Amino acid sequence: MSWSTYSDSLIRYPHLGFSLDTSCMDLTADFLTSLAPKVEKAYADIAKLEAGEIVNPDEGRMVGHYWLRNASLAPNAEIRKSITEPLAALKEFAEKVHTGQVAPPSGGIFERVLLIGIGGSALGPQLVADSIGHNARLPIHFLDNTDPAGIDRVLSDIGAKGLDKTLVVVISKSGGTAETRNGMVETKAAYDAAGLNFGKHAVAVTGTGSKLDGVAKAQGFITTFPMEDWVGGRTSVMSTVGLVPAALQGIDIDAFLKGAAAMDVETRKPVSDNAAMRLALAWYAAGNGKGEKDMVVLPYKDSLLLFSRYLQQLVMESLGKDKDLDGKTVHQGIAVYGNKGSTDQHAYVQQLRDGVANFFVTFIEVRKGRGGDSIEVEPGNSSADYLQGFLRGSRKALYESGRKSVTISIPEVTPFTLGMLIALFERTVSFYASLVNINAYHQPGVEAGKKAATAFLELLGKVRSRLVSEAKNADEIAFETDADPEDVYHCLSHLAANGEVQISLGKAPKEDSFSL
Repeated sequence: MSWSTYSDSLIRYPHLGFSLDTSCMDLTADFLTSLAPKVEKAYADIAKLEAGEIVNPDEGRMVGHYWLRNASLAPNAEIRKSITEPLAALKEFAEKVHTGQVAPPSGGIFERVLLIGIGGSALGPQLVADSIGHNARLPIHFLDNTDPAGIDRVLSDIGAKGLDKTLVVVISKSGGTAETRNGMVETKAAYDAAGLNFGKHAVAVTGTGSKLDGVAKAQGFITTFPMEDWVGGRTSVMSTVGLVPAALQGIDIDAFLKGAAAMDVETRKPVSDNAAMRLALAWYAAGNGKGEKDMVVLPYKDSLLLFSRYLQQLVMESLGKDKDLDGKTVHQGIAVYGNKGSTDQHAYVQQLRDGVANFFVTFIEVRKGRGGDSIEVEPGNSSADYLQGFLRGSRKALYESGRKSVTISIPEVTPFTLGMLIALFERTVSFYASLVNINAYHQPGVEAGKKAATAFLELLGKVRSRLVSEAKNADEIAFETDADPEDVYHCLSHLAANGEVQISLGKAPKEDSFSL
């Protein structure tokens, strides 16, 4: 790497304060030339996507998250209306909540938000809250799993007395997602136990006519906001999914959307000035177009701690595919993990420097250290100086050890710049998916997991029905239920751990016995 390589490799958008440095990826002219036909196809594919063509063939759907920040690009008036009207409505609703026009039945004002969702219906709002929701007008809590202890912890943090001043936002496109449904049922039970009307404290974000929409009507929810089937969960943070909780927190959602729209403009440009295409090409080069290298995300800013988790879903759920668009088995994907710098220099950067070279790094630099003056932590240096030193030192040390990296720089973490970052990676995923010829917008593996979970629950019911006071082992119950003994054993172990049955341990699982 040389000074001229760095200078020639840097893509800058000065009016946005943004830059992308790929000088440590060694993208050669020959490599870029060899991919020119794929790049041309990727531009054509995303043009079709933005024009409203069906680009998710498995589900027969358009993919419209790019329209969310610029409704004028939507392919017809009906879709434009489905973007602009909910946006205006949720802003109005948030204002009414803040001013007490929408209030708890007992009076006063809502003081906090409890969001119930999972996957994209929680990760995006969590990233936004953690990154730019500090000192929010309404603090926010999350139920994003079906872990009962986790549910208890969140509800305990709110407290029985706090429930009355808590506005619950339930987010699920279908309303049938088990984790979200369970969280809502548990939360309603807590409201019932406190003598409170759950519906008068609840808002739904869901598909029109969904199961959740029906629940909202039946239980008299305060209001509902729509989710469209052309917005996938992992790209929904700029839809009602992300904007309803953000607006309730008092976050500047207009700036958030403008940041994304501004990055969209830049990433429609030709290859030489297109940060998203350059990033997609870097991913392709790092993993030979087969995902052979993991991506380690290291933002050097505490407020971007959750960014790697957000990218895990966006990248891994989009790109982790068995088949390509031609039906060939390809096993594509890029594994993503990370935390933050410089913390990880005391955690796993040792392996990155000296261990298995099975990764590339995405450094995220936030140039501004803090708002306000800084003290010197030692003569001549501030804490921000050290943070920059650790970033630059890690980048250089890794490259000297043959480890590749990209560096993304933004001026500070604001609604605008967070919108830019999210939009950058959304388009990078779109480009990369086209380069490797996969459908980035479905998730058959997730559905397979849901089906397997349903099968387990069905078996659990059968196992329960076969338990009596006389002890039985897994083989005996498996024979009675015509099931796999190991599956039965896991059902029995679960029931024993939760006090439903008694277990008598043998020398091995085959010899364990269970009784009521």
